[in-house]
Amino acid sequence: MKSIKYILSVILLLAIVLPMSATEEKSPVDVQEVLWGHIKDSYEWHVTDIGHTHITLHLPVIVKSSTGWHVFSSSKFAHEKDARGNRPGPYGLYISGGKQYPNKICEQVNGTEVRPLDISMTKTVCTLFIDAVLLLLCILIPARWCRKHRVTDEAPKGFIGLMHMFVMYVYDDIIKPTLKEDADKFAPYLLTCFFFIFTANIMGLIPFPPGGGNLTGNIACTFFLGCCTFIVTNVFGTKEYWKEIFWPDVPLPLKAPLPIIPFIEFFGIFTKPFALIVRLFANMMAGHAIALTFVCIIFIMFGLGAIAGTSMTIVSVGMSIFMTLLEVLVCLIQALVFTMLSAIFISLARVKHEHKTPVVTES
Repeated sequence: MKSIKYILSVILLLAIVLPMSATEEKSPVDVQEVLWGHIKDSYEWHVTDIGHTHITLHLPVIVKSSTGWHVFSSSKFAHEKDARGNRPGPYGLYISGGKQYPNKICEQVNGTEVRPLDISMTKTVCTLFIDAVLLLLCILIPARWCRKHRVTDEAPKGFIGLMHMFVMYVYDDIIKPTLKEDADKFAPYLLTCFFFIFTANIMGLIPFPPGGGNLTGNIACTFFLGCCTFIVTNVFGTKEYWKEIFWPDVPLPLKAPLPIIPFIEFFGIFTKPFALIVRLFANMMAGHAIALTFVCIIFIMFGLGAIAGTSMTIVSVGMSIFMTLLEVLVCLIQALVFTMLSAIFISLARVKHEHKTPVVTES
């Protein structure tokens, strides 16, 4: 009961504060800029705005342009755009506002816009390192406890007990039933996938650094995870697995002279990781976009009037809380789905030839 009163108090407080802030702010809210500002990658980490002051974490820029290697802070780029929509910076570099390389560091070489070798510490890269460190802590701390205790000792409590529960749940209910005797061989990879995705998903829900980075909502990250499953699946595939692809047990006209079924089976090798990539990317990006949209609705409605804005504030805040709680569940489900499908794809590649014993009948 107290928690319900607390939530209602927060909603009413926001309903009072947001109208006051909205009346002071006369410029319309650019919903597209708010959404893409959170989803897309950038060379700086925007935290919040206090009045006209932008609180931003500037990240290091490391590029090799036509004039050599350059290392500097992203604060060197101008905040305002020029007539071409670019944000000029030092050494002839700028953040492009064009359609060919949007929001990427470029330079002009002989009148042509080109991209230099860019290995900068962007927001996505910084988020990746933070999530990797958190993942190591989440694994190494329970591992240290297990090293100092025996199996017959009392079960751990607190954070270590929670991690043990997650590990045993994923192993006993997903990896072991799917891979059977190969479970121990592929468990390290599958458990790493689960905890990395789950950690990245949860950190993406935190609205301030070190959270707030939409790592799994970035197609490059999910593409790498899908490629890892693709490599593990096909590298450790058995001879029977490859035989079923290039010479399946189907009628001869379906595989020679026109290889219809082998082509379909070979095409299926690439569609499986593609499904993993798109599913994780689309679900996480859509969840973040919907949650931010509910917040933007508040400021859009205040453009129509104070009464409409105030009433919509209560609805939007309530829906934002609901979407946040739903996103926590989605974070867990998407990590489980990626791990489960990866285990299934690996198990399908580990198929073994079944030796049929002849049936002897007595006459």
